[in-house]
Amino acid sequence: MKAIYLHIPFCEQICHYCDFSKVFIENQPVDRYLQALEREVELTLDKHPQLEGIQSIFIGGGTPTALNHEQLSKLLRFIEKTLLPLASDELEYTIEANPNDLNQPTLELLKQGGANRLSIGQQAFQSELLERLGRTHGPDTLDQVIPIARNVGFTNLSVDLMFGLPGQTQADWENSLKRATSLGIEHVSAYSLIIEPKTVFYNLHKRGRLPLPVEDEDAKMYESLIVHMQNEGLMQYEISNFARPGFESKHNLTYWDNEEYIGAGAGAHGYIDGYRTVNTRPIGKYIDAVEAGQPHLEHHLVTTQEKMEEELFLGLRKNDGVSLPHFVKKFGMPLPKAFMETIQQLKTKELLSEEDGQLRLTELGRPLGNEVFQAFLGLEVN
Repeated sequence: MKAIYLHIPFCEQICHYCDFSKVFIENQPVDRYLQALEREVELTLDKHPQLEGIQSIFIGGGTPTALNHEQLSKLLRFIEKTLLPLASDELEYTIEANPNDLNQPTLELLKQGGANRLSIGQQAFQSELLERLGRTHGPDTLDQVIPIARNVGFTNLSVDLMFGLPGQTQADWENSLKRATSLGIEHVSAYSLIIEPKTVFYNLHKRGRLPLPVEDEDAKMYESLIVHMQNEGLMQYEISNFARPGFESKHNLTYWDNEEYIGAGAGAHGYIDGYRTVNTRPIGKYIDAVEAGQPHLEHHLVTTQEKMEEELFLGLRKNDGVSLPHFVKKFGMPLPKAFMETIQQLKTKELLSEEDGQLRLTELGRPLGNEVFQAFLGLEVN
């Protein structure tokens, strides 16, 4: 295990599209939660005393920067004491943040605490769209934040953007791309809106009150994303992620390389010793579960076939694709016949290509990635 994810489920505003494990921070037992999170990490480290060489620590949410200064300091001190001694010299230490949370004192606190990468949720640069998303920052907030972050010493900044939004035009999207890359950032994550159950957008969509772009417009936005990023020197290394050379996210690559990682916090997912784990999600129940020594709500032993399926559909998200020789070496067996047949069928459809043992999505296959991934699920493998 080379990566650790810590979940902070608190937000000052619930965004209308978000289905992650989160709650409105007011009147929540934040301090008790942080104690439980620390205890879960300690329990995990007790079970894995040989853990060292950590390459990525990622604090996500929710909104980690929704914590007040004292709470955030406490969390950072715990990480500095407990996890940083186990880290490699090339540690990527990321904290998610909203632009309007990143003032000078907060940025200094994060940097002094050891963080060296920020993942900033901008999403859009148009006031109407930001309001529609339920965001609390303005279109110009990031312009003010980036110079402060640079002065504090952050040299690895990532910005999240969204397309396919209700009421979003191609011109809006291209403007957001230009605004983001004009700031000289090292990394961009850009996601098409997915309408998830139990969100404000889901309820509006059910009532026919969410004016979404048609499929062709969404595809055009994705195409312009790829072209713009390439022109700006941010190379696509995964379906939704772009980076300047050397700034690819180590944490996300852990997921796409199908490697194990620790996940701690309410609703957090992990992959430890061949088991996929899901933590108890409600805050109070999570705290009680940790105090009882068992934060996991689900504990699933991943079968060899499931591991092989995941190796393919996660790895194919990357521009580098899947190394077939590495696949064979990792599982100690030739590719099952059913997998080889499926690969051949997808090649015939020109959705996959193979060169020098690397299996990749084609240009035609990239927008149809979900169709390709699903083709590998549930095959009869002897």
